[in-house]
Amino acid sequence: MSERKISTAVIKRLPRYYRYLGDLLEKDVVRISSKELSERMGVTASQIRQDLNNFGGFGQQGYGYNVGYLYYEIGKILGLEEKHSLVIIGVGNLGQALANYTKFDKRGFDIEGLFDVNPRLVGMTVRGIEIRDIDEVYDFVRENNIHIAVLTLPRLKAPQIANELVESGIKGIWNFTPIDLKLDEEKVQVENVHLLDSLMTLSYKISNQ
Repeated sequence: MSERKISTAVIKRLPRYYRYLGDLLEKDVVRISSKELSERMGVTASQIRQDLNNFGGFGQQGYGYNVGYLYYEIGKILGLEEKHSLVIIGVGNLGQALANYTKFDKRGFDIEGLFDVNPRLVGMTVRGIEIRDIDEVYDFVRENNIHIAVLTLPRLKAPQIANELVESGIKGIWNFTPIDLKLDEEKVQVENVHLLDSLMTLSYKISNQ
């Protein structure tokens, strides 16, 4: 892989390539050209070639891309050949929905623990995993080598809990709280997800179509 910094826009497109290639594999498609892939994805063939050239290209002139090979290589780039252990902190409606999403397991994201501040939830189980008191999460992270924390917490609690998780050894935070977390990138990577932003973008498109 090139040593130069890959743009965030390219990185954000990689999971989409991976998803489309997975669909092609399920249909027993062996090879595909950048033009054919562009027609399926709504991305220009030139953009696809530029994106993949950041990582070595993978295509052969006159042949296109071997679907299985490209799928595997993009998976490696995304770190999917490794197992990632994660905990969900905040097991209300959204937290439970995420815990019940079985495709996480298929992609190597193993939910190891669930934690909440609400005593009425503590002791309940979701998919066989017991919900624990949030005070237990830091020792749990250290003792079980947890890589990722998923936060579905109220805004005010998120920054302090996130900082303590970093001190406990968390390497990544998938943040669904209504606040952008800004933490030391040398210690932890953060992906801020705002569902309402996406819904408002859809509202704009409907209003301006």
